[in-house]
Amino acid sequence: MKLILLDRDGVINQDSPDYIKSPEEWTPLPGSLEAIARLTRAGWQVVVVTNQSGLARGLFDAATLEAIHQRMTQAVESVGGRLRGIYHCPHGPDNGCDCRKPLPGLFHQVARDLDVDLTGVPAVGDSPRDIEAATTAGCRPLLVRTGNGARALAEGRIPQGIPAYEDLAEVVQALLGQCPSSKGGPSKRSQ
Repeated sequence: MKLILLDRDGVINQDSPDYIKSPEEWTPLPGSLEAIARLTRAGWQVVVVTNQSGLARGLFDAATLEAIHQRMTQAVESVGGRLRGIYHCPHGPDNGCDCRKPLPGLFHQVARDLDVDLTGVPAVGDSPRDIEAATTAGCRPLLVRTGNGARALAEGRIPQGIPAYEDLAEVVQALLGQCPSSKGGPSKRSQ
């Protein structure tokens, strides 16, 4: 099975320091939906793995999160893509769970549910906690400069050797072997 794990905010859709609290606030990043559709057409299974502490903070409820995810799913499907699953951590930073990134609990849940080994599975994120969770789970972490990625990279908070791409579209080009970065590293324009 060709599997890829994607963070949500900052990778698929625009991030907000005030959280995405309603379906109306969910706005896809340019090219992200089409990138997921390209993966789908190439036979990849796409799974979203996302922290959603806005639930624990009382900024929105489970029904609203479901509506946000329904909007995302419909947007992906409208361009020919498909999401195999959406996994979220509803906890806050002080709840002591193992599913909140940077811990790998959500990744382990995906592995159990899909009965797969995550070793080397690409996992795309825009923050140090995404990269740490992916690394701990045995995935191949990939950073995008969208969302918090460019700032985290500029501040030196991303470990050396982690490939960095402009956006999800460039990651997909690399994975599908259609740009110079197909050998596993970032393209020249994203270094």
